[in-house]
Amino acid sequence: MKGKLILFPVPIGADELATSLPEGNLVLLASCHTFIVEELRSARRFLKKAGYPHPIDETQFFELNEHTSHEEIGNYLDAIERGENIGLLSEAGLPCVADPGAMITRVAQRRGIEVVPLVGPSSLMLALMASGFNGQSFAFNGYLPVDKSKRAAAIRHLEERLHREHQTQIFIEAPYRNNQMLEALSTVLQPNTMICVACDLTLPTQYIRSLSAAKWQKEREKVNLHKRNTVFLIGE
Repeated sequence: MKGKLILFPVPIGADELATSLPEGNLVLLASCHTFIVEELRSARRFLKKAGYPHPIDETQFFELNEHTSHEEIGNYLDAIERGENIGLLSEAGLPCVADPGAMITRVAQRRGIEVVPLVGPSSLMLALMASGFNGQSFAFNGYLPVDKSKRAAAIRHLEERLHREHQTQIFIEAPYRNNQMLEALSTVLQPNTMICVACDLTLPTQYIRSLSAAKWQKEREKVNLHKRNTVFLIGE
């Protein structure tokens, strides 16, 4: 009998695991002696905090990130063929959502391996929930271009989709460019287009606010998003 590929969410900032993860997730960790992880150090830290009962030094880890090639992952799932479960850990949040874990999950599906997704936090969904924007139709757009003119063009394109399809547009930015992103949004978008800024989700410093572009023109100087994990949304 084959094992399973279990997708373990990781807290996105909560100090206590209990506020982000069901107890059943932590129990299932014990069934895995092999993990596919985005970053080895943070994965070890998470397992230790989660009460992983097996010796970390005797646990097998495979790294999977944006630098990993398809050729490198060929043997990552071999233990499943021997009847063992393998855990997939994101750096934070949900595996495979804005996360390189999708690469190995695709391989598992093609090999007929059972994939088990577990409940956990998603900054994208938490931000959408709190924004007040359309939750029936939405799109995640990853990162927008860094170049100022190309970024402005991308923002206008997303605004066009928003009003044409009534579809909430969600995207993220490198934390050290968050303030520049909010400035670009508030100046490029039409005055009545709504912008939601959701940062430090699940942390004591959590900040979530939805205002029109015109109001953000006045308010953006009052909030410093520099190096804070932030989700941006535009809506109606």
